[in-house]
Amino acid sequence: MSELDHLVYAGPDLQVLVEEVHELTGVRPVAGGSHEGRGTANALLGLGEGRYLELLGPDPEQGEPDRPRPLRVDQVTAPTMVGWAVRPTDIEAVAASARDSVYDPGPVAPMSRRTTDGDLLSWRLTPPEGGLEGAIPFLIDWQDTPHPSGALPGVELTSLTLEHPDPDQVRPALDALGALELVQLRAGERLRIVAELDTPRGLVHLG
Repeated sequence: MSELDHLVYAGPDLQVLVEEVHELTGVRPVAGGSHEGRGTANALLGLGEGRYLELLGPDPEQGEPDRPRPLRVDQVTAPTMVGWAVRPTDIEAVAASARDSVYDPGPVAPMSRRTTDGDLLSWRLTPPEGGLEGAIPFLIDWQDTPHPSGALPGVELTSLTLEHPDPDQVRPALDALGALELVQLRAGERLRIVAELDTPRGLVHLG
């Protein structure tokens, strides 16, 4: 079984994204840091119970990366939920089990970023693009790094809905990763990941 770790909400301008989420929720996301060499930076907002929302966009402090930015950041033209991560108890075991059944989440690899204070955070994860353009979550393991949600200002995640034109294609992969019970899966005209948040300004939907 896996736990929901975080949602990734991307936009073409990170600061604009931060201001939008602040206006919608009444809570200001805090600066996270830069993903060196990947051309992105993030800001974070707690979602309760060891979960958080990652706001992701191009990092103006970095030049153009030598490869596309992760999680389709180069493709989004408006704020969009582009992916989600789940945290299994044993990332290697879950990845191997899924690979042997119906879905290959990709290799488990190390990654890191510097916080605004200069601290280095390190973790392991499968490719963050996930599967089916983000419908399938990626796996993450924070190892000995304190979980980023620990000291974040936040709101409450009340539901997570995944819409897809072919739910029967998505369901087996979610089940293999232990993520099926974490999301409401239903048919939709296109892929959408929609988070319902209980905020100081009422219920807010991000998708």
